[in-house]
Amino acid sequence: MPKKSDKLPKKSDKLPLHAELSVELTWDLIPLYPDLKSWEKDFKAIDPLVKKFMSYKGRLAESPEILTEAIAAMDDMERLTEKVYTYAHLRADEDTGSSHHSALMDRINAKYAKISGETAWFDPEIMTIPLKTMNKFLKSKALKFYKRSLKELLRERPHTLSEKEERILGLASDIFSSSHKTFSKLNNADMKFPRVKNEHGKLATLTHGNYIEFLESHDRGVRKGAFSAMFGTYEKFRNTLASTLDGTVKKHVFNAKIRNYPSVLEASLFEDNVPAEVYNNLISAVKTKLPILHKYLAVRKKALKLKKLDMYDIYNPLVPECRIKVSWDEACRWVREALKPLGKEYCALLENAFSQRWIDVMECKGKRSGAYSSGCYDSHPYVLMNFNGTLGDVFTLAHELGHSMHSLYSNRNQQYHYADYSIFVAEVASTTNELLLHHYLMKQKRDKNVQAYLLCHLADEIRGTVYRQTMFAEFEKMIHEKSENSIPLTPDMLSAEYYKLNTEYYGKTVEADQMVEMEWARIPHFYYNFYVYKYATGMSAAVKLSKNILSGSSEKLDAYLGFLKAGDSKDVLDIMKDAGVDLSRPEPVLEALDEFGNIVKQLEKALL
Repeated sequence: MPKKSDKLPKKSDKLPLHAELSVELTWDLIPLYPDLKSWEKDFKAIDPLVKKFMSYKGRLAESPEILTEAIAAMDDMERLTEKVYTYAHLRADEDTGSSHHSALMDRINAKYAKISGETAWFDPEIMTIPLKTMNKFLKSKALKFYKRSLKELLRERPHTLSEKEERILGLASDIFSSSHKTFSKLNNADMKFPRVKNEHGKLATLTHGNYIEFLESHDRGVRKGAFSAMFGTYEKFRNTLASTLDGTVKKHVFNAKIRNYPSVLEASLFEDNVPAEVYNNLISAVKTKLPILHKYLAVRKKALKLKKLDMYDIYNPLVPECRIKVSWDEACRWVREALKPLGKEYCALLENAFSQRWIDVMECKGKRSGAYSSGCYDSHPYVLMNFNGTLGDVFTLAHELGHSMHSLYSNRNQQYHYADYSIFVAEVASTTNELLLHHYLMKQKRDKNVQAYLLCHLADEIRGTVYRQTMFAEFEKMIHEKSENSIPLTPDMLSAEYYKLNTEYYGKTVEADQMVEMEWARIPHFYYNFYVYKYATGMSAAVKLSKNILSGSSEKLDAYLGFLKAGDSKDVLDIMKDAGVDLSRPEPVLEALDEFGNIVKQLEKALL
């Protein structure tokens, strides 16, 4: 195991380059490709696989065996392309300003677009196979493995276009992503934030990575300064950002209309076979529990002894004297210990994340903001972080490793065709890890102030993951509906609607600075086509599943590990039912927010 430095690099107003970071704090991409020459070799190898797949064009109706061969050829083509893409995007995210790394991404994105165009015949040709013939095929032994995915594909018959139309859309896929790519470049590489005063009265450059650290300051002036600097910067680009968001939403609307879906919401949920009622029930359920959120905000306001609570006052710890600063080694140890209830096999696999350098730890110049877990079937998962030594960063580590372990289990237990689990369930494993970490720290840190701190952290996690993400989900639904009705998404309209919704969710206790109306401009998930609601359903499921795991029941643990192994072998709602949570009903959301109410009561008792 590589030796890890117990101390993080010293803080500097100037971010280091990725190449300047200690190697033990960076991910090791050699298992993916030892050098660029190897990547180039696989990049060139994609074309023969495409050619082989193309040889089945016009032949899918010949026999079950030919159809089986065609699907297998498609899997081979996609599997290698994903590997090539994974390396390119990981390198590009190390430094979004690197033209060399951007060139790799541009090449593989162009390749994807070309492949999409050339292979667009497949789905339409499947649809032209007479139903009687297809039903006969599906009964054959040759197609047994692919039966589930073929039946899923046949669900799309009403939404599949002609071969020519599908080819046009495939070729245009790279063009359609222009708005999102423009936002990403502006947000991660070109947008510069001003210098603001930190807790020590010294000027420091505000970044995406350290923004939350400023908001966690005990000094209200520091919080307000960072808040004003962040949204003041976005305000300067409001027209451009409204244009990029409008372009992306119009793309979603265009795809829904041209494919004959009743609405853009239903189009986005169709792939997961999730009814629109699940989305709408989430919003309705959360709104019935808004009084609990308002109660929490009232507790926060009183604990902070503020006459006025603003949006920049809802992130700082309520027990600032117990604010925890964590070294990287300590963060890793806490996560290891917290996840022990998941069993010996899980923990043994988890150890590879640290010993094999799956994680790119530190913030650096040009590095993509935020955190994620990524990888492909032919690599172990990789984790990108921007670690600043906060408690929140430790929870982020547990979260992203939850994604990674989910991917690892799925890849080890499913063949490639069914290994890629749905995004709908992607946040469940990650959030379950966070809740296990909270439980561990509550047991280890017996000091009342520290426990109050941890309760505050969990309350903020649920507030941010269920309430805030549901507010985002409602905003996303609203802007898509407006676009469907040909209402342009102007910066004035977006800001006004966002401020109105923010006021409804946070209630009268919060007297929000008008600048929060620009928050819509910095949320990258609004470009992901109805993604954010999955955070809320994921947290709701995780509350239930973490309790199951901590109960010590081997049966319940096996059910959870079965969920990690399931991949895409069943519909997502069925996978979750097998794990012990029925997300087709509002009860899991309501129960999670009742748990939030219990946490608020504990906080009120501890602090007031």
